[in-house]
Amino acid sequence: MTGSGDLNRSTDPTDPTGHPAIDLIVLDMAGTTVADGGLVEQAFDVAARHLGVEPGSPDHAEKLAYVRATMGESKISVFRHLFGDEAAARRANSAFEAAHGELVDGGRIAPLPGAREAIEALQAAGRTVVLSTGFARVTQDAILGALGWQDLAALTLCPADAGGRGRPYPDMILTALLRTRATDSVQRIAVAGDTSYDMLSGRRAGASVVAGVLTGAHDRAQLASAGATHLLGSVAELPALLGVV
Repeated sequence: MTGSGDLNRSTDPTDPTGHPAIDLIVLDMAGTTVADGGLVEQAFDVAARHLGVEPGSPDHAEKLAYVRATMGESKISVFRHLFGDEAAARRANSAFEAAHGELVDGGRIAPLPGAREAIEALQAAGRTVVLSTGFARVTQDAILGALGWQDLAALTLCPADAGGRGRPYPDMILTALLRTRATDSVQRIAVAGDTSYDMLSGRRAGASVVAGVLTGAHDRAQLASAGATHLLGSVAELPALLGVV
């Protein structure tokens, strides 16, 4: 499927698209609006070696599989699971952030086709757009700076901005609502992301549109099973889904 797919369309008769009018859109970054290009896995390799995990070993393969399965989750939470104690998790996270930052500084980052245009179209139509991530603030800021996106969205959020809990918790989405005051109802929120955790957080926040995009970590079946209401070939299709053309 390259177009939009409706998995669980609302029946609000006042809106021709089939769901309540959307005021606030919370978008994931890596894999959704920003091409990942394998940077997360490359940075993980550096972090794993930093803690003595040998590339090619069964331990490395097991940990990498977990990283892939939990794409979208707060990275410090991932490292807490993988390495156990807090000190080791923080060492791994620091090594990850440093490695990811070097890759970004080296020009290894790019917007996904149509992502900037989609955000601009939504905001020109009076919608509020927030960019969220599972990365730490320093990593998020490096990505935004490399793309020249510092002022593109109304707000950018990382887990620390929402009290420390990233996806699959709904905290960043609800923080976006509280900080922007863009709407008076969670049903007027749309969420878009490329991972199961994006879908789970959107559903838990009560968003009426939880769109899975097929440009990142997880496939159609994974996104649908995690609660996607729609599947999109890319985030470039989101304005049309929300009635913005």
